[in-house]
Amino acid sequence: MKKLCLLMVVGVLGFLGGCKQETENLEANSLEHILAEGKITMATSPDYAPYEFIDATKTGDDKYVGADIELGKYIAKKLGVELEIKAMDFSAVLVAVGEGKVDMAISGIGYKPERAEAMEFSKTYSSDDSGSETDLCTGHGLLVLKETADQYTSLADFSSKTVAAQSASLQEGFVQNQLPDAKLQTIASLSDGVLRVQSKKVDALAISCSTGTQYVKANDDLTMLPFVFEVDETEGTMVGIPKGETELVDAINEIIDEVIENGLYQQWVEEYTTYAESLGIN
Repeated sequence: MKKLCLLMVVGVLGFLGGCKQETENLEANSLEHILAEGKITMATSPDYAPYEFIDATKTGDDKYVGADIELGKYIAKKLGVELEIKAMDFSAVLVAVGEGKVDMAISGIGYKPERAEAMEFSKTYSSDDSGSETDLCTGHGLLVLKETADQYTSLADFSSKTVAAQSASLQEGFVQNQLPDAKLQTIASLSDGVLRVQSKKVDALAISCSTGTQYVKANDDLTMLPFVFEVDETEGTMVGIPKGETELVDAINEIIDEVIENGLYQQWVEEYTTYAESLGIN
């Protein structure tokens, strides 16, 4: 009788252990969870026109607009689920996806080895040559006061100058690596960086050419310098996905292939460049 009871206990424990393992496996697959819940959550920092920014005339998630927002919507549509947008500072975006608090992050995120330790990356969906034809430069450059622009003819001229860059952004890395003698001042939002340039608290703001052009169009006292940071050929913007969620990575990559093949992202960039101008984003 004791032997029979012992076997029953072992059997129950084995069953429970099997259930636990099965549950853990299910929980580890974010894609299945997303499909079951009918919703995918996306982190973004909406201060980066024409990619992600706010239309103050709208409410709820509808107020978040831009090329990256359209990409998020497209991914959700192709998966057959709803999109829930979670807006936050850029540094918080990286933390959220790294800790698995969101299903994906679309916010002008570029690859960095240290980021790859905390998250997965999709294929590149936008490279530095995918901006608008009306951009004042191509890639990533420096926004300065128009009255000081003549002082600068190359990156070397920023030795001992104070340059602002958004915390944890690609531009912060560019300043650290390519302007080693400059004084880096990190900022939480690009709008704060623009104000610091205008108030002469910093000499320049490191920013993408597309976004910098939008600020120049909205502010007569600003301009983008004609020279840009050197960018590795592998650089580009990607979707950030929690570590280990390879099924979701594969699904998103298939959707990105479709987006690129049909030229959709470039269309969205052009559309929201005009949109931002109509709102007078500054």
